Amino acid sequence: MLIFRGIPASETPIALTIGNFDGVHLGHQAMLERMEEAARKRGLPACVMTFEPHPREFFTPDQAPTRLTSLREKLQLFAEYGVDRVFICPFNKRFASIDAGEFVTEMLHHRLQTRWALIGDDFRFGAKRAGDFDLLQASGARLGFEVESMHSVMAAGLRVSSTAVREALAGGDLDLARALLGRPYSISGRVEHGESLGHKIGFPTANIQLKHNRPPLWGIFAVEVEGLGDQALQGAASLGVRPTVMNNGLPTLEVHLFNFDQQIYNRHVRVDFLHKLRDEMKFPNLETLTAQIAADVANAKRYFGTR
Repeated sequence: MLIFRGIPASETPIALTIGNFDGVHLGHQAMLERMEEAARKRGLPACVMTFEPHPREFFTPDQAPTRLTSLREKLQLFAEYGVDRVFICPFNKRFASIDAGEFVTEMLHHRLQTRWALIGDDFRFGAKRAGDFDLLQASGARLGFEVESMHSVMAAGLRVSSTAVREALAGGDLDLARALLGRPYSISGRVEHGESLGHKIGFPTANIQLKHNRPPLWGIFAVEVEGLGDQALQGAASLGVRPTVMNNGLPTLEVHLFNFDQQIYNRHVRVDFLHKLRDEMKFPNLETLTAQIAADVANAKRYFGTR
């Protein structure tokens, strides 16, 4: 898969889908599958245009939704779904000011040589969100490319959307989040050095780098970790600000792996969140915290034993 920062001049015509794709949920997956199908039928490379940062992070950073996937995670998922090229548009003041008509004519038609395009039925583009499906379809008819819109995808009785996934995660409903995503919710990152507190109290943890300081879920979880061997490793994870040992701490993801004592610093892993055990709490002292961690580990093992 080729990755481009910005919109280069394409040497060959392409099939293209456009969107933020945060979470790459079942609705996004349906778009990618439809785009790949259309691309293969027409002998075109299957391409995605996405934006970094999320437009709402640019316009209203204090009100922007939490990220479901980092850019790296999103790109990995694109590759799994057979995307040939990804165009990452830097969403800044200049890009936000591009007229919708200019976006279609200059970027999609002249630069990318788009021959087939797919957008979600609620997608908007261009300055002041003036562009919609009708404008894109009319422009495509004039410029010589096909345009389709993707209908909503339903799962678990809900319209699949990034918002629905965020709400499920915030409410601790990991089964619903999994139904909407088509896979367990996960966070990927590099294992970093921590403060070794877990080692001192008998529950060593791997500290996983977080790309953003506003994760979509909080608490204590039963998890599986991929990337440390042929099989997933089971464990218990804490995602929060560690109020017992830190004041005004930043969000931290710590994973205690069962029956595991290898050094894994700088390894890149994926943590799959399978079951929420409890909310994060502040305890009066380290002894009480240690006792609760022992109970959390026992509960996580019980979950895996009865799953």
